Amino acid sequence: MAFKTSNKEIRVAENPVDLFRSLSRRQFQTEMPHQRAILEEYVKEAADKNDVALQLPTGSGKTLVGLLIAEWRRRRFDERVVYLCPTRQLVHQTLSQADSKYGLDAVGFTRSAANYSPRDATSYRNGDKVAITSYSSLFNTNPFFDDADTIIVDDAHAAENYIASMWSLEVDAQNDSHKPLHAALSGALRPHLSKLDYSRLIGEWDSSSDATWVDKIPSPVLWHLADEITAIFEAHTSSTKLAYTWSLLKDHILACHLYVGSSGIVLRPLVPPTWSHHAFENASHRIYMSATLGEGGDLERLTGRENIFRVPVPAGFELQGVGRRFFMFPGMSMEKGRCDSLRLKLIEKAGRAVVLTPSQKSSEAICNQIEEKLSHEVFSAEDIEESKVAFTESDNAVAVMAGRYDGIDFPQNECRFLCVDGLPRAMNLQERFLMSKMGAGVIFHERIQTRILQAIGRCTRALQDFSAVYVTGAELQDYLADRKRRKYFYPELQAELDFGVNQSIEMNEDDFIENFETFLENDDEWASVNDEIISSAKTKIREFFPAKQELADVVASEVRFQKALWSQDFAGAFAEAKNILAGLKSPELRGYRALWHYLAGSAAFLASKHGQTSLSAAVRDQFSQAKNATPTLPWLVHLSKEQGSSNTADKTDHDLTHQIERLEQFLCNLGTTHEGAYTRFEKKILAGLNKPETFEQAHCNLGKLLGFDAGKEESDASPDPWWIGMSSCIVFEDHAGAKKTSKLGAEKARQVAGHPEWMRDNIPEASDLDIIPILISPVSKAEKGALPHLKTVYLWPLEEFQTWAENALSIIRSLRSTLAGPGDIVWRAEAYSILSANDLSMNIILERLKDSIARDKLK
Repeated sequence: MAFKTSNKEIRVAENPVDLFRSLSRRQFQTEMPHQRAILEEYVKEAADKNDVALQLPTGSGKTLVGLLIAEWRRRRFDERVVYLCPTRQLVHQTLSQADSKYGLDAVGFTRSAANYSPRDATSYRNGDKVAITSYSSLFNTNPFFDDADTIIVDDAHAAENYIASMWSLEVDAQNDSHKPLHAALSGALRPHLSKLDYSRLIGEWDSSSDATWVDKIPSPVLWHLADEITAIFEAHTSSTKLAYTWSLLKDHILACHLYVGSSGIVLRPLVPPTWSHHAFENASHRIYMSATLGEGGDLERLTGRENIFRVPVPAGFELQGVGRRFFMFPGMSMEKGRCDSLRLKLIEKAGRAVVLTPSQKSSEAICNQIEEKLSHEVFSAEDIEESKVAFTESDNAVAVMAGRYDGIDFPQNECRFLCVDGLPRAMNLQERFLMSKMGAGVIFHERIQTRILQAIGRCTRALQDFSAVYVTGAELQDYLADRKRRKYFYPELQAELDFGVNQSIEMNEDDFIENFETFLENDDEWASVNDEIISSAKTKIREFFPAKQELADVVASEVRFQKALWSQDFAGAFAEAKNILAGLKSPELRGYRALWHYLAGSAAFLASKHGQTSLSAAVRDQFSQAKNATPTLPWLVHLSKEQGSSNTADKTDHDLTHQIERLEQFLCNLGTTHEGAYTRFEKKILAGLNKPETFEQAHCNLGKLLGFDAGKEESDASPDPWWIGMSSCIVFEDHAGAKKTSKLGAEKARQVAGHPEWMRDNIPEASDLDIIPILISPVSKAEKGALPHLKTVYLWPLEEFQTWAENALSIIRSLRSTLAGPGDIVWRAEAYSILSANDLSMNIILERLKDSIARDKLK
């Protein structure tokens, strides 16, 4: 038997650049200048620091830089190195690039640890090869990779869900195995939720706006419920996959937040406590590679680190574009159904297409459309997990992927048509709560922008790539078309978006198809367009998000706040919260300040309950300041009242705050930067209210636009439209076709008087509310037999209602013009005042009609 020769390298390269040039199997003669610059800066300034971030935008050769640093550290310092990717697809993709492009011999791990190859595991343990694996291989309760010297986190901008998931106990309302736990938690929370919110939590809703409902159980309430909730989790998580996460949280429940939504319930800390995970904490060197460094401290919030040293991209490189994109916004000219139809026609012309959707439900809907109308083979993300070959070798194929805005690349001729359906805004309940309820979306600006950049860049990975990007979904269209937001993109993308917007206004289906064919031909006509975009880009300047320096300055205190809570040092957490508040001064940070006033009050509350009663006054003060900043959040009003003096008057109209949230969402769904969808919807209402045959549907749509849960049903004895609020419901009888000279008959009177009972029997969300019947009619007289039935019915004369409705539409249009986007707490406060002043809230409508009992008004 022959002895084995040593595989250890005799000569160790001085730096990663020299290492790359020594690799005999590499497919590139040398590295690109910006890659060399960032590698040299890393060796000079960051190689000995604990936490380091490298900014490497799309198309900059990020994978090569990361793998070279990994291999160099393995060889030079004799380290065990783990390279983390968000998904298994990216593990396979990175491993393939390491071998076929760069001549690096690494090992990949994508299965469960029990099935790892002994040979590969030994290669990693001995420090002979770099390990490439997914986040979940490290962030679990019993990681195989628990002894790494260096950890490289690829696509760190996408890390929040992958890292935080280790400490996020998610109870899925639709998962059959979770339903007993969900039911038990819902029962415990019921006394602390409104009737409407409880019905949303348990799934008794059918409104699209309720599908995105989210809220938070206040920390003082969680403290009161801690023992009960702990017992529920103990009983229901044993012998389930949730048991592992619960084992990490059970001793730290007061350091967590409990979020509730129509999709489920989540218990998690604000910041992932990565310091408590030895496999991550004990590494001597951690590198975070990202398309953005998160200048406002977002990278630290994502990873739970106090300080991360940044090695920026070489000057000027971040201003360059990557490839060329032709943006198409069909929603600016056509209704949704026609946009869907056009997408299918363009897919047919393109041959291969990639479709990115925000949810599994929307993905399934698009798959069904494709399978119904086209002969294309449909691939999911799982179908191309290990290889794209089946997709790229087919002439007619569509890859439809839900929630995968980053990940698999389709460069060169692999795909020329990318469809992005919907804005990848919030990826979990915590993000949704902070954005939509607290108005703290400012801290997510870069995170959202990066997700969008990742999404629209799936098919343009290098300078020579080109792809059409078909944008659907009002919120994404608004985001990309809004000049106020576009200024934060790099110049070439601004120019691409300018061109795409201009080409999408007042277009029909044939126009879009003709432009798409010209783009695919990529001939002289498209070359002139490309020149136009390049010239336009030279006139653009990239601006940076507001208040980013203040956010960056306080992020270390945010992490220390979470550390203090984790160790039950509630007074220490309160002190850190005060430090944070002292640093948040910009007006753009109003919502974020409100959040930290609430968190400071919660920390003081917990400290006072653990013996430090001197902080009781701070509880009142902080909750009061939080409430003043976000007066439309009902439970904050209740908290400030409970902790304040007993004679504190709560004058907030909670029905109106709920109405405003729904109004905001409805306007965002219609789109706020382009008039098309909104104007069409408004026109239907205005025209419909003037014709008896269309009055009922227009009346129902008016209720939706005003922010009510409005509906109507065509069945025996059913009412006309109903408008449901938080505590009251108006049910209408539309008598718009009657003549002024006619009399209201007994049968019609009996019918309208019976509507409340019909609502209780048939509409679950209205069953426990105050239900008020209203008759809309031009008549001024009633038959004698009708009067006894009209004692509890309000009369709203038709002409008065039509005048009121026209004014309402004018007010809503004006409000819409100032709406910047979801979670705008300044807009919500303005809307609260304006709707109140113009008699457009549920309570004021009913107050206005209280003296209009139909029996008294009709002769």
